[in-house]
Amino acid sequence: MTSDLVAEIRQQAEKYLHNCQYQQAIRYYEAAIEAEPNNKYYYFYLGLMLLLEGQEEEAQITWLLAINEEDIEPVEYWSNELSNILYQEANRQAQLENHQLAWVIRQHLRELNPTDIHNLLALIDLSIAINAYTPDIIKDYGIIDILQNSSLSANINQELLIRVTEKVLQVATLEPSSLELLTAMIPYVTSEEKFIRVIIDMTFDLARTAHQHLKAIELCQIGLQLAPRSRELLNSLAALFTDIGDYPQGIEYAKRAYSVVETIPEKLCQSFTILKALLTAGGYWDELWDVVEQHKLLIDQLIVEHPKNLGTSSMGVGLYITSFYFAYIVDNPRENITIRKQISQVCQSNMEIAFPQLITKFRGRHTSLRQGVQPSPRKLKIGYVSSCLRRHSVGWLARSLFQYGDRHNFEIYTYMTEYRVFYDPIQEWYIANSDHIHKYSSVKIDLAEQIYADQIDILVDMDSLTTSNMSAIMALKPAPIQVTWLGWDASAVPTVDYFIADPYVLPENAQEYYQETIWRLPQTYLAVDGFEVSVPTMTRADLEIPDDAIVYLGLQRGPKYNPHIAKLQLEILREVPNSYFLVKGFGQQDSLNQFFFDIANQQGITRERIKFITPVKLEEEHRANLLIADVVLDTYPYNGATTTMETLWMGIPLVTRVGEQFAARNSYTMMMNAGITEGIAWTDEEYVEWGVRLGTDERLRQDISWKLHKSRRTAPLWNGKQFTRDMEKAYQEMWQRYIDGGSC
Repeated sequence: MTSDLVAEIRQQAEKYLHNCQYQQAIRYYEAAIEAEPNNKYYYFYLGLMLLLEGQEEEAQITWLLAINEEDIEPVEYWSNELSNILYQEANRQAQLENHQLAWVIRQHLRELNPTDIHNLLALIDLSIAINAYTPDIIKDYGIIDILQNSSLSANINQELLIRVTEKVLQVATLEPSSLELLTAMIPYVTSEEKFIRVIIDMTFDLARTAHQHLKAIELCQIGLQLAPRSRELLNSLAALFTDIGDYPQGIEYAKRAYSVVETIPEKLCQSFTILKALLTAGGYWDELWDVVEQHKLLIDQLIVEHPKNLGTSSMGVGLYITSFYFAYIVDNPRENITIRKQISQVCQSNMEIAFPQLITKFRGRHTSLRQGVQPSPRKLKIGYVSSCLRRHSVGWLARSLFQYGDRHNFEIYTYMTEYRVFYDPIQEWYIANSDHIHKYSSVKIDLAEQIYADQIDILVDMDSLTTSNMSAIMALKPAPIQVTWLGWDASAVPTVDYFIADPYVLPENAQEYYQETIWRLPQTYLAVDGFEVSVPTMTRADLEIPDDAIVYLGLQRGPKYNPHIAKLQLEILREVPNSYFLVKGFGQQDSLNQFFFDIANQQGITRERIKFITPVKLEEEHRANLLIADVVLDTYPYNGATTTMETLWMGIPLVTRVGEQFAARNSYTMMMNAGITEGIAWTDEEYVEWGVRLGTDERLRQDISWKLHKSRRTAPLWNGKQFTRDMEKAYQEMWQRYIDGGSC
């Protein structure tokens, strides 16, 4: 056979290989071997073709025929040559997305070189792609030992290592082998930023969507081994420890995070974390005042400096919520909202610099809607976006709009921004009661793109400043009309048009200092048909409280308790003989407990009359246990909201101190819309008077309870259907005003 003919045979074989015509390629390589029996490469390629045709045993025999001890070159040389061929084909098959074939080829590569870290990482990557990954693979491949015992830093593909580790964490987050891999890769990481990003993203998913805070903490602590001064890791640990109730650790990590930052925006964000940790723990008021004053100074510096280089960093977005806790400290809405607006202006400037093309695209549609010829009447697309459409206060309270929504005139799009991977019945209820559903593990820019693509007419933000990332999405204005409702006070984001209120929840002059247009519904800004209730699991006997005692109950978390309201509550206790005060605790709240005991000592009240009760897991059980109380004492300047509605639904008298800000008027509007005024106090003196009166007048308590039970049939607070009609009427009027070209 001539050399030209051999060359032609080889070319044809290669052509069939690249065209994935392996059977034809086999025939040509067999012909090439017959022509040049000593050319080992023909054997290598023939074996590869047999492998690709599923004939693994024949492939191995063919390779063994080519490699023998009698060759001039050592076996290692030919093994490397075969490995190179298999490497090239594995990469080619992966590019063709033939992941199963690529995986098979790489398994044979592993037999040739069992410690080739790049091949092993690629094998894991492919195992995940073909759904064949198990946590045992890391041990079976010996990857941890290879990373720990070899000096690979000069040669290892860091991008591959990080990418594969991230995928392993995504598919097997809770497995010990995944964390072992993360730890073992640390010596090879030269890009701290990429490594930290993987951990932060995974931490969020673990904590928020899987409720695995301890695993998230473990992840962050592994990250600190590489980056002990990482602001993001320290900040995440502060938040995680605070979330699980380990407040001393939360405070410590918050302070460590503050110690590593330098710029004003960074300091402000970390000061907020300290403020949150101290307030949530409760009882740190002496230290807290100094932090508050420093926090205000940092805000003043931010406003003067007005940086425009923050980009889309978590720190830049995090600025939105840095004034959030002022509502817990002082009832001064004019000042607090002014601060909120100034911070939002800084954030808005940075969002417009970071996303000019996106914002221009979004605005283009809004303009065309106003200028174009309007089509015949159609359904309005209403987008509801929230991280809390699950077992959460917002999840329990927002159901009426979905249950009673007018599907002839409105189409409901729901955007869940912290979708839970585990079963949550309330989350599933919202999915079933939405026309369109989008699920996200966290808030990212693609959420805004999706809202725009869905052509939402009115976007309703149900989180407000309880989450910073949602404010960034609203700043892009993906919908022509944007509304804040339910989750909190108005955000002051400049691109939000309306804030939903009612005749009571905001003072009459509130529009003077609100940036958004206040849209007051005729009766109530919120209504439900009731709450699910199970069987009580707590008795007076369990708490060693006499049957004839008067039981006052405090239902709020640490941030809502302050020295002023606590003194008023214990003053009530002092004035009512044979009375007890139950405080619902959360986590390791030794500081909050001592806080109450210190005030009790000042009031001459024995510790035995103050009892701290542990929260139960399910809201239905919590509501049933409310019946242990004779009177619920609300907090000020930050009232209860969901707890107030639950208290009223259970027919229990409540004392609330009405203030000026939204957070200080929730209980007021709910009581008015439940048809009772008994217990509404406008001064501190009235708060104490109502508390004492309700504790000493059993007949009055009975009358209130009877009125509350009767109100279930008639009161606006319990008429979810009428509330929904009022909201939908507001949507139609907002839309008409927009189309007519009027100012929002």
